[in-house]
Amino acid sequence: MNHLGKLESKSIYILREAYRDIKNLCMLWSIGKDSTVLLWLARKAFFGHVPFPLVHIDTHFKIPEMIQYRDNLARQWRLNMIYGENYEALNRKQTFPDGNVDRLTCCKLLKTEALKHTLAGDWPRYRMNHEVGAYEADTNKEPYTGVIVGVRADEEGSRSKERYFSPRDKENEWDVADQPPELWNQFKTDFAPGTHVRIHPLLDWTELNIWEYIAREKIPTVSLYYNQGTGKRYRSLGCWPCTGPIESEARTVDEIIEELRSGKLKNIAERSGREQDKEDGGGLETLRKDGYM
Repeated sequence: MNHLGKLESKSIYILREAYRDIKNLCMLWSIGKDSTVLLWLARKAFFGHVPFPLVHIDTHFKIPEMIQYRDNLARQWRLNMIYGENYEALNRKQTFPDGNVDRLTCCKLLKTEALKHTLAGDWPRYRMNHEVGAYEADTNKEPYTGVIVGVRADEEGSRSKERYFSPRDKENEWDVADQPPELWNQFKTDFAPGTHVRIHPLLDWTELNIWEYIAREKIPTVSLYYNQGTGKRYRSLGCWPCTGPIESEARTVDEIIEELRSGKLKNIAERSGREQDKEDGGGLETLRKDGYM
């Protein structure tokens, strides 16, 4: 078994462990390459069926191609697709694009707060009704206590401090200094009542591994990752006011892999196009301690 096969096997093992031991499980799907690989692994782990809901936090400022891709794949694969939002902040225009808050506050309101309340079930959730191909208000208000996330340790500094099974408190806040040890593939999956658990099956994967796996498995990805003739492409996806493309001629998965292997991007951070990271001191630890993905 090669390195990619070992990564796949470990991730599938973690997904199955989480499904076995943690109740009220869901998986976050940001529509990006990492969480799409995670979705593909979940389908492999459970023989084509994803046995838990997929949750997306819609800020209403995502690049339109992302939402179109999400809904097309949800319909094609018959996914149990749910989205949540911070309706109040959007309605009051408490957003960076509206000029009323800074980027970090916007992220906290539209992503962190929306995520926490969507997981808790105390804000409205919207579920894809496959009979009509549209979203409807979800009648299930039960909180999700376990959340599978496509975090990679190499992507950004605060994520390198995560565990595969990472506990949060009742408010989804993360105590970086108080995490269980994980040795020899022995994972703690039994936590005190009220603990919110995040599961990270991709923690050991690198950006290159992700694209190599996409190539091997022929996983469909959103078109924004590829140069469409402008000499630019997105390396990391987010909200359009805070995410910019990089200079790149890569038009295919193989060309992205070659770009990464060549070292062309070695001095450019993967999330260098994410403006909110720069306002958070070059990382996401402040946001992530409060519950950000």
